[in-house]
Amino acid sequence: MTQRMIPPPDGTTDVFVIIGDPVVQVQAPQLMNVIFADAGANAVMVPMQVAPASAAALIEALKTVSNVKGLLATIPHKFKLLKHADRSGPVAEAAGCANALRRKEDGTWEAENFDGIGFVEGMRRSGHQIFGKDIVIYGSGGAGSSIAAALLDAGAAMVRLSDVAPERAALLCERLTGRWPGRAAVAATGSHLDAEIVVNATPMGLQPVDPLPFTLDGVRADAVIAEIIMKPADTRLLLEARARGFRSQAGFQMLEPQIDLYRQFFGIGEPEAAESGAKDGGGA
Repeated sequence: MTQRMIPPPDGTTDVFVIIGDPVVQVQAPQLMNVIFADAGANAVMVPMQVAPASAAALIEALKTVSNVKGLLATIPHKFKLLKHADRSGPVAEAAGCANALRRKEDGTWEAENFDGIGFVEGMRRSGHQIFGKDIVIYGSGGAGSSIAAALLDAGAAMVRLSDVAPERAALLCERLTGRWPGRAAVAATGSHLDAEIVVNATPMGLQPVDPLPFTLDGVRADAVIAEIIMKPADTRLLLEARARGFRSQAGFQMLEPQIDLYRQFFGIGEPEAAESGAKDGGGA
């Protein structure tokens, strides 16, 4: 990405916040601040690291700040973010969690979850078919929940969920089955060997010492191995999958489609339209 000069904030700047624990891995502030600058929007996004015990208080406090226009949430705050919305979009409803919250003109707050939508769009852009596929997702937290809902909405034949907390996977399956009967199930660890797409939606891979989230031994040769971790860009899972000849999808391929969805959700104009008089014509 081309380096951009981000204008300094002032007393009229709209503020957007991304919360997480940790936040060192997040890429959205860098990308969104370029979007704001290119669109001519007086806005800034900042990351805030907040522990789970303090997240609810922070979210409610930020909602009282009149120039805070929206929030994004990463691990582990996506389930909590949804609870602070007055209403929510269809994916957030199906997933039971949200990664985006915006202030409406009437002062109410609306939530949606773009993880799954971005994941599906990233798969499509990479040429990976979803319709009719048997998919296993490791991790049924915020991202895994959203991805599961979006995959089913995109026509996946079956989505099986494996989690270190089986009861969490079971609750997600129950919620998904209410909307897509017979197409979601709990999967035992190691039951992904026959899946056509295997997704890592766990935090395993954030650290270089992390073990693989699932074994690649015995996985069908034509399977797609998908990762949601964005930093590092090349996780141990991706490196090993590529070395073994598997097709793969990296975490950033899920984020790229989300950035424009965030722009639209937060009401930021198209960069091209806003830059019509700019000399450099640079884009995001």
